[in-house]
Amino acid sequence: MKVRKAVLPVAGMGTRFLPATKVSPKEMLTVVDKPLVQYAIEEAFAAGIEQVILVNGRGKGVLEDHFDRAPELEESLKSRGKEALLDLVHASTPQPGRVVSVRQMQALGLGHAVLCAREAVGNEPFAILLPDDLMWGEPPVLKQMTEAFETTQRSMLAVMEVPSDQTDKYGILDIMEEGTGGGDGRLSQIRAMVEKPPPGSAPSNLAVMGRYILTPEIFPLLARQGSGAGGEIQLTDAMAALLSEQTIHGFRFQGTRYDCGDKAGWQMANLSLALERDDLRERLLPFLRETLEVWQNNQSSKD
Repeated sequence: MKVRKAVLPVAGMGTRFLPATKVSPKEMLTVVDKPLVQYAIEEAFAAGIEQVILVNGRGKGVLEDHFDRAPELEESLKSRGKEALLDLVHASTPQPGRVVSVRQMQALGLGHAVLCAREAVGNEPFAILLPDDLMWGEPPVLKQMTEAFETTQRSMLAVMEVPSDQTDKYGILDIMEEGTGGGDGRLSQIRAMVEKPPPGSAPSNLAVMGRYILTPEIFPLLARQGSGAGGEIQLTDAMAALLSEQTIHGFRFQGTRYDCGDKAGWQMANLSLALERDDLRERLLPFLRETLEVWQNNQSSKD
């Protein structure tokens, strides 16, 4: 079976970025010149995903509008001969039906958001992408995972090591042994997982990042799942229950993860991806060097 559908939970309020997210969804925060949600959808399409399901909320219709036609803008660009910009607009507009939306009517957590997409997903494996986690790799991280899934046909979670004092920010894995699942040693069979364990009590420092491939057996478990950490329906808790029914792997991806749900992480993503651009690098590098030098001199004078 191939992974044809992807779920993007985008109903959150983005309170960590207030006041920027007072009226604009956090998923529309731009990194260089594209919103976070567009990076995630482009990654999905590059992995062969045929349909993306936005799990949306009230007041966030702009997310749907962003992937719709914009006739007035297109006509204006065309009449002024701005063909390059017109091409950019067309490139960000998928074919009808490739991006659809369902509504999460209550803010009950990530597990609940995934459950809201049940009817749209149907009885087949699917991917989950969290737009807050901007994954930058070649090939794209989800493509790495879908290729591995075609061999294993097993659920898998993108994972990376985090500092031991930050385990309370993530779902943490207890794995049987490194490289026990094949995939050139990048897959490891999971023994157990726990949501946001306090530092010192975590089974490891191997954390789940914002990319998943799950089989449809997760849905009845989510439907029965009670409230977990934070009083929400936690996806990690349902996946822990799924472990009693099937093998799940942790997948060590190749690439960089930027935590764009965090202000510092978002700034890091902007700087790093801007420096990847030939049209921006030459202007940015001298500015960054000068800014850093001035800052260091100011710090020295304070000392």
